Amino acid sequence: MQTSGTLYVVATPIGNLGDISPRALDTLRSVAAICAEDTRRSGQLLAQFGIATPLLALHEHNEEALAQRLVARLRAGDSLALVSDAGTPLVSDPGYRLVRAARAAGVKVSPVPGPSALVAALSVAGLASDRFVFEGFLPAKASARRERLQALAGEPRTLIFYEASHRIVETLADMVAAFGGERPAVLARELTKLFETVLDGDLATLQARVETDADQRKGEFVVLVQGAGEAADAKVAEGRRLYARLKEHLPPSTAAKLAAELSGAPRKALYGGE
Repeated sequence: MQTSGTLYVVATPIGNLGDISPRALDTLRSVAAICAEDTRRSGQLLAQFGIATPLLALHEHNEEALAQRLVARLRAGDSLALVSDAGTPLVSDPGYRLVRAARAAGVKVSPVPGPSALVAALSVAGLASDRFVFEGFLPAKASARRERLQALAGEPRTLIFYEASHRIVETLADMVAAFGGERPAVLARELTKLFETVLDGDLATLQARVETDADQRKGEFVVLVQGAGEAADAKVAEGRRLYARLKEHLPPSTAAKLAAELSGAPRKALYGGE
């Protein structure tokens, strides 16, 4: 009887090549093929360590179609590795369809843990880490992004987002509008790379820093925002959400008065938060 192979989910460095583990390297050398989101980028990583294992492109556009073919290889005895462009696969990256198909077919799926940008950022942020929620990338469309942030305004857990350089200014501005400029936050940029920067302060301060310093608009970002926490903070967050909607149709002072009455938040916290 043919023994099935194993699908290894392998974390790779998010920047510093020294962060790859010996087990990850051994796994990438030993499998029959490596499924990679971007074969060119992963090929460069493999070349750095003299690994000649064949690469297969697996991304959001072909994953559904390839999953069953790859599972057939696994069931026939081949072991495969799954990697993303950087960090831990499936975290804001393709791969879950293949993992789901492999598990449904009774194939062993084994993690080879390692770097993850969201965990790395949380570890140095100084924000509450006992409970947090990872939101990944916010919608690219401004209206959808603002709606999502408004829905999260009362979330008590630490919020973690990924963001791209060309949207970071707009995203921080939308966070100020949704959460209030005084909400504590951390901006982690280019983690483990040459220009690694971790900035902390309130959202308004971080927004101003990024807007006025072009260097702080480059690279890959993790944005961490303190949760609403206490009930009073949740009331203010809800009040601001209502105020943002109402001021589209009413004078600001009237919108703030009505939002305060509906939410129970102090009017000054709403109108003065702009």
